[in-house]
Amino acid sequence: MDLDQLDAIDVHVHVEQDSHGCFSVDQELLDASAKYFRADQDRTPTVADIAEHYRARRTAAVVFTVDAPAGTGHPPLSSEEIADQAAEHPDVLIPFGSVDPHAGKAAVARARRLVEEHGVRGFKFHPSLQAFEPNDVRFYPLYDAIQELGVPALFHTGQTGIGAGLPGGRGIKLRYSDPMLIDDVAADFPYLTIVLAHPSVPWQDEAISIATHKPNVYIDLSGWSPKYFPPQLVKAANSLLKRKVLFGSDFPVLTPDRWQADFAKLEIKDEVRPLILKENATRMLGLEGAASS
Repeated sequence: MDLDQLDAIDVHVHVEQDSHGCFSVDQELLDASAKYFRADQDRTPTVADIAEHYRARRTAAVVFTVDAPAGTGHPPLSSEEIADQAAEHPDVLIPFGSVDPHAGKAAVARARRLVEEHGVRGFKFHPSLQAFEPNDVRFYPLYDAIQELGVPALFHTGQTGIGAGLPGGRGIKLRYSDPMLIDDVAADFPYLTIVLAHPSVPWQDEAISIATHKPNVYIDLSGWSPKYFPPQLVKAANSLLKRKVLFGSDFPVLTPDRWQADFAKLEIKDEVRPLILKENATRMLGLEGAASS
């Protein structure tokens, strides 16, 4: 990956469809999230589609699915397949893996294989969708393995559009995505790089506190148009957390074009903008010494 050819790195991009026509969640959840985000664009681009979309914008994308059969009962997309397909587009795609924490020892073994055999550069967790409390010590062997592998873990935090508006939110519980649960993980695994995904509403202040207190914790700005960012998040991004905040769109429900257009209007210092758009992610992902390809 030639970083000099990139203007930005989007650290939060979902793969919602595989090459076999299978989707990451069922149609009811897809429709509900599209309605929540008012997304009328293609909701299920393939890995190749995503690569083309981001290449045209001189932007790299961290791509992943969410492996959540225990929480949703829906068969997941293959992280192995996503990683192998992303390897065909190394100029713009950075693959993250996903494993179901409830799989126990099998999840640990699979995480190792994903990194060592498929080139995965990090892991995505969605506590609400995967129905687990991140600080439950049953899942600590998985974090220990990821820490040992030297790759980051990105956790969904706060509100979710998945299940929004459906009866009972389709049983999806928001409390699993309270960032304070991840503070325990950050404390107990100080060498595990952690990304708190999204403005963590209704726990924004907690997320800011954690990222300020824990050197190993970042915040990505995905899932919200910047014009709706809580004011304390904008203030922190401009000051204490200027090197800890990351550009993320949440594509395909929120496009990088829409996100960046609104970000351009946000009161962010000129010297901070390139940190958020690219430089912080370069450091977080360990790309500084990456060879051009």
